Amino acid sequence: MSAPINKGKPQKVKIAIIGTGFAGLGMAILLKQSGENDFIVLEKESGLGGTWRVNHYPGCACDVPSHLYSFSFEKSPYWKRMYASQPEILAYLEKCADKYAVRSHIQFDNEVTKAQYKEDANEWHLQTRGGQRIHAQVLISAIGGLSRASTPEVPGLDSFTGTTFHSQQWNHDYDLSGKRVAVVGTGASAIQFVPQIAKDVEELHLFQRTAPWVLPKPDWKLGKPVQGLFKRLPRSMTALRGIIYAAQESQAVAFTLNPKLLKAGQLLGNRHIRSKIKDKQLRAKVTPNYLLGCKRVLLSNDYYPALARDNVDVLTTGLQEVRGKTVVGQDGSEQEVDAIIFGTGFAVSDPIGPVQILGRDGLDLRDEFKRTGAEAYLGSAVAGFPNLFLIVGPNTGLGHNSMVYMIESQVAYILAALKTMQQRRLLSVEVRESVQNGYNEMLQSKQADTVWATGGCKSWYLDENGKNVTLWPGFTWQFRRHTSQFRALDYQVQRQAIPKTEPALAAA
Repeated sequence: MSAPINKGKPQKVKIAIIGTGFAGLGMAILLKQSGENDFIVLEKESGLGGTWRVNHYPGCACDVPSHLYSFSFEKSPYWKRMYASQPEILAYLEKCADKYAVRSHIQFDNEVTKAQYKEDANEWHLQTRGGQRIHAQVLISAIGGLSRASTPEVPGLDSFTGTTFHSQQWNHDYDLSGKRVAVVGTGASAIQFVPQIAKDVEELHLFQRTAPWVLPKPDWKLGKPVQGLFKRLPRSMTALRGIIYAAQESQAVAFTLNPKLLKAGQLLGNRHIRSKIKDKQLRAKVTPNYLLGCKRVLLSNDYYPALARDNVDVLTTGLQEVRGKTVVGQDGSEQEVDAIIFGTGFAVSDPIGPVQILGRDGLDLRDEFKRTGAEAYLGSAVAGFPNLFLIVGPNTGLGHNSMVYMIESQVAYILAALKTMQQRRLLSVEVRESVQNGYNEMLQSKQADTVWATGGCKSWYLDENGKNVTLWPGFTWQFRRHTSQFRALDYQVQRQAIPKTEPALAAA
């Protein structure tokens, strides 16, 4: 049962959280475990799960091993595969919400449209699309970057007479059997759904602007004997998690310190292409011309076989325009199709989504991010925005390991901030601009030698000015070390007035 929505007078709470993905749910659970109950979680969807609720296209699954892509405080022995599917991850999050009794704090179908900091009251005033008003001392944004579809503007698309949708808004009511389909994009979503639909459609025309590096996916079933072992011996599950973490983390050496090491991975990628595709022309089309890791490295065992099917055509061009039922490539090629599916990814470089967030003196966070490129201190705090914390904020994304590890690091940091505020009777904390600037100068200096800056490609990791505002340029344990304590000296603070003690009481 979710929390009731009050559309009358403002609801006053200590903490308001936006979002119920891994970030928002993890924050809520650990708040509750710390003894804090004066909080609400606002969710625009009708159920929890964030990314793993709104993405439900055929074949949707995680590309980080299941036993690491989960909360450290809620390890599960029941994963069915090494890489969990979307329904399985969503069921895991639902179970966590119930087990840790946070569902009563969640208000579903309650989208936050505006949040404004009121300096005179030292609190955030939130407005929702349904007309609710909420006053909170602390605002925590746990808005995920992989839940807002990015669809390109294509001339003539509005006049398309067939069916069109983005992979995130998959139209399960539309039967693709026997249809002629254009797929735009070859990123992480497309390599999962293309093999699922290729066997059913009459024709599939895949618009590929840049070939991705696709490596074999070391995926296998985890049967009941394995699940039983993990249940009886939880330490074996913890050991597996540690092994997976170490293996994933080792990749950061090549990604961030010595990109030349990634050429060894390219040998595996090229071998994967040759083993799955016999046609030399098709091999040439799908072989990337940039260093492995510059764009997101993808994992799949069935993507290349799908492209080798007789009914699939790979077009090494972008989609230029649509004329009626005809899609036109930038090379002038034309195909008549019944449906267009966009696998064009998400608005990752915008970490706050559609919410208008106004800080001190009416400073608009979106305008601030446009001015500097999205920046925050530890991906968590922004100068000019007191008592605002971001989870999965700027430069907290990863190209090699589990985002849940980063999320838990930020949650621990925010909990430490809240504890400091309570112990020191602080009304507000606001990161110092000099601290934020120094931190981001350090980040960008580290980005200069990474594969994302030197690998010879343009990726969604970069904003429109070519600045990497998405990824953490180092080892995840380094980020955890940075967030291991809340340093009040990094912040401007405002203290509560301490009431004067009555003389008689003082004497007593």
